[in-house]
Amino acid sequence: MKKIVLSTLLAAVLPLTVHAANWSYSGDTGVETWGEKYPVCELGENQSPINITKAHNTHLEPLNIHYEGQVAKIVNNGHTIEGVVEGNNTLKLDGDVYTLKQVHFHTPSENHINGKTFPMEAHFVHQDAEGNLAVVAVMFQNGIRENDTLGKITTHLPASGKSVVPDGTLSPADLLPPYYATYYRYNGSLTTPPCSEGVRWLVIKDTQTASKDQISAMHAMMGKNARPIQDINARVIVGNR
Repeated sequence: MKKIVLSTLLAAVLPLTVHAANWSYSGDTGVETWGEKYPVCELGENQSPINITKAHNTHLEPLNIHYEGQVAKIVNNGHTIEGVVEGNNTLKLDGDVYTLKQVHFHTPSENHINGKTFPMEAHFVHQDAEGNLAVVAVMFQNGIRENDTLGKITTHLPASGKSVVPDGTLSPADLLPPYYATYYRYNGSLTTPPCSEGVRWLVIKDTQTASKDQISAMHAMMGKNARPIQDINARVIVGNR
């Protein structure tokens, strides 16, 4: 997989407020216009998100995730609600160590699975020493009970351009589903400008749940911040059981 120049990844691993005036999800700076300033968004052949269908079953090692740190603050950067992390949080993949940089959310989900969309999707964005990215995606479904971990975020959601400290200790590990050994993998891109490609996508099959009110609170603050589905083209999607 091709390497990505580190400078093109800042939009994914740092707060996105620097781009707030340059792009949005609708209107004059909406998705249809991204390619004018960020050509890869329009011309790229391996763009994300995708509809995951016809995945080839193969041997994939269980995800080697070690999140020992915590979410230090919650930021509303104008595009998403983002958890800024601190401490030792790593993903080992293909012999490389990726460090968790942040986790953010989309309502509704960006990736689809067999044509199904979910009310919310969390992206755990990791970066290795050479600047390559790996994103672990977790789908959220509406549940009967509140999600205690998500509640530490939704209790005090910051207004756009603001940040708050989570309501209590918040571990990024607790936002993962209890079982994450099975997942889909594909080669993709950032789902926001500059849409840089070469991103390793790992979409966990098992889901998390949160109450409808919690997900509605996230949506009310972020709006619809899901990029439309992109063409798969010649890519191969793999998964394990």
